[in-house]
Amino acid sequence: MRLVELVEKIGISYSGEDCEIVGINTLRDAKEDELSFLDNPKYLKDLGQTKAAAVLVSKKYESAVPKDSIALVDDEPYLKLAFASKFFAPEVMKKEGNEPKFGKNCNIGSNVSFGKDVVVGDRVTIMPGCFIGDDVEIGDDTVIYPNVTIYHQCKVGSKCIIHSGTVIGSDGYGFAHTKDGKHIKLYQLGNVVIEDDVEIGSNCSIDRGALKSTVIKEGVKIDNLVHIAHNCEIGEHSLITGQVGISGSTKLGRNVVMGGQSGTAGHLEIGPFATIAARGGVTKSIPGNRVYAGFPLMEHKKWLKLNAMLSKFLRKSDTIVK
Repeated sequence: MRLVELVEKIGISYSGEDCEIVGINTLRDAKEDELSFLDNPKYLKDLGQTKAAAVLVSKKYESAVPKDSIALVDDEPYLKLAFASKFFAPEVMKKEGNEPKFGKNCNIGSNVSFGKDVVVGDRVTIMPGCFIGDDVEIGDDTVIYPNVTIYHQCKVGSKCIIHSGTVIGSDGYGFAHTKDGKHIKLYQLGNVVIEDDVEIGSNCSIDRGALKSTVIKEGVKIDNLVHIAHNCEIGEHSLITGQVGISGSTKLGRNVVMGGQSGTAGHLEIGPFATIAARGGVTKSIPGNRVYAGFPLMEHKKWLKLNAMLSKFLRKSDTIVK
């Protein structure tokens, strides 16, 4: 879209030079013909280095927009981004395109539905009841169990296993909020990229990225009933056990272990070779090569000492009451 046309549609007053906008991207990754935004001051450093054609920004940060980018000033930049995202969202189902392309010796079950421009590698097994959306790519020797759904534009590597009922590429939970309390959908324009040798359990949900990819790196093993939110990156050979919830834009280093029902807040990093014990709650970035437990999260040894002290305190309290 032309920039002048776009700003009119999303309700921003602008009378500067016009240019072509072909998409929306993060400040760090935006190209010279893309729109970006700043809503969280955590990413202020990226604003100063962005190559975006135009940036949605509040008045407070207008001066930080590079001279080669156009500052689109508004007191609700995230809301305006949500309005703009609708115009760049792909069709949820193509009307035209090529029929699926299959490699050698594939085994495709009955009642499997394929979208347009799907590419399937050699020796792939897809069991009955699966849905494979438009532009999906699946690597060699991958096995997909019954009733798996893979949304449009997602990529699955080679030698992967995806168990029944799992959904890959559903929309991330992204909404902007108006001043009178209405919730405006931020269309999720990214995808999910699953690298080689990944196993995903049953009834998991892995959300597509808001603007770029949610990435599950090589060798990751995910248990049943796990939710991975939009824009997450799960490091190589990490182990994610049952009922774990990982909030948006969380980055795990390689070989991270997350115990059952543990979870994270969003926009944080967990260092490589960290272990989060069952029901641990990660609320801020933590270094790797350590074992953590509890909520608030602390190193596991400290958590054990704390619980021992609490037990002694409770026994003494009971004695005094009696």
